[in-house]
Amino acid sequence: MPLTNDMLAAFVKVADTHSVSAAALALGVGKGLVSKRIAQLEAAVGATLFARSTRRLALTPAGDAYLVGARGALHELATAQERLRELRVQLSGEIRLTAPVSWGQRVLAKRLPDFLQLHAAIHIDLELSDRLMDVAHERVDIALRWSTATARQGLATVAVAEVSWLMAASPAYLETMGCPQHPADLAGHPCLCYWRESGDDRWLLAPAAGGSNCSVQVGSRYHVNNPDAVADAALAGLGIALLPGYLCTGALAEGRLVRVLPEWVPQTKFGHRIMAVAAPERLALARNQALLHFLQHALA
Repeated sequence: MPLTNDMLAAFVKVADTHSVSAAALALGVGKGLVSKRIAQLEAAVGATLFARSTRRLALTPAGDAYLVGARGALHELATAQERLRELRVQLSGEIRLTAPVSWGQRVLAKRLPDFLQLHAAIHIDLELSDRLMDVAHERVDIALRWSTATARQGLATVAVAEVSWLMAASPAYLETMGCPQHPADLAGHPCLCYWRESGDDRWLLAPAAGGSNCSVQVGSRYHVNNPDAVADAALAGLGIALLPGYLCTGALAEGRLVRVLPEWVPQTKFGHRIMAVAAPERLALARNQALLHFLQHALA
């Protein structure tokens, strides 16, 4: 049986008063419930905590040793609950936030309502844009960016979420065109990715098991600057796509896409993390800290 706060509270109160009756009165519950909680605690810890007599209860050596830890646990829990209450009461104001369009729509926007439910006095102004905004000039509290786009002197950075990258194609495409067995084979396939610059037609792949990277020149007759459109093109059978995992998890699970060269990990210009970028004084604000901690746990 797992330990509960009620068991520990009953134990400490009985230890302090040497009486089940007095403990029950102090806790506002019945004597039978206090006795039950003590019995449950003794069963959970596998030790007799009280030496019982007709006149009073006294701690056994085991109970005396356990009392120190029980008091500490109750104190830590009370402190944590008080901090949580303070945060909920104190946190207020506006958080101006920017994030990449695709990740923001597919991942971030699904989590922010939960944060707003927790903090009723906080307002969020979210702008989804692939443009690298000047956080100081444009009065942005936190810019969520790909890890390779964070370098800026004087700004603080904090990792928020991991993002995996993979290659995938539709079953129909692979049945018709065949499945590559080595990165070099990609040169013979139309390849799809988030095209923005001339260098985007070279894919760098790292073996998952370790070893030398492989660089492959790829080609395509469809260039697009939106990763959601890349996923759509792959589903339509236009070629092998380089995609972030959050865009294709469902399609892979449903069999609408199939992983290609799963033993190779794409090394993209975006990196494998989403980072929070902010001026240090903005990052230090309690509401901004609370949002980052929430996202780190929600997206873990």
